[in-house]
Amino acid sequence: QVQLVESGGGLVQAGGSLRLSCAASGSAFFRYAMGWFRQAPGKEREFVAAIAWVNGITIYADSVKGRFTISRDSTKNTVYLQMNNLEPEDTAVYYCAAAFMVGTTSTDAEAYRYWGQGTQVTVSS
Repeated sequence: QVQLVESGGGLVQAGGSLRLSCAASGSAFFRYAMGWFRQAPGKEREFVAAIAWVNGITIYADSVKGRFTISRDSTKNTVYLQMNNLEPEDTAVYYCAAAFMVGTTSTDAEAYRYWGQGTQVTVSS
């Protein structure tokens, strides 16, 4: 069983930065891939970024490449999403998720078994 708690969302102006955190509780995180997804009002949930816990392999959505960075701190059991040069189109509820897979990642939300409650990110123009 894995529990995920996101934090770090808020209101920021376009061009600004935020860092989201996802604190994970449980065990054997090396067996998981950790992902960030987002859902804007009236839109479907979409993939943002993911990282394989055991080897740090990452993958990003094209819309955030070069602006967002996903990382993990094994000493704190925490995954981060550093978001720079934010745009109004990045406004959404951001969710952290965990998928049982070792050494790889997935962009498919269906692959992720555990989800956090979400944190709101609002980017003003």
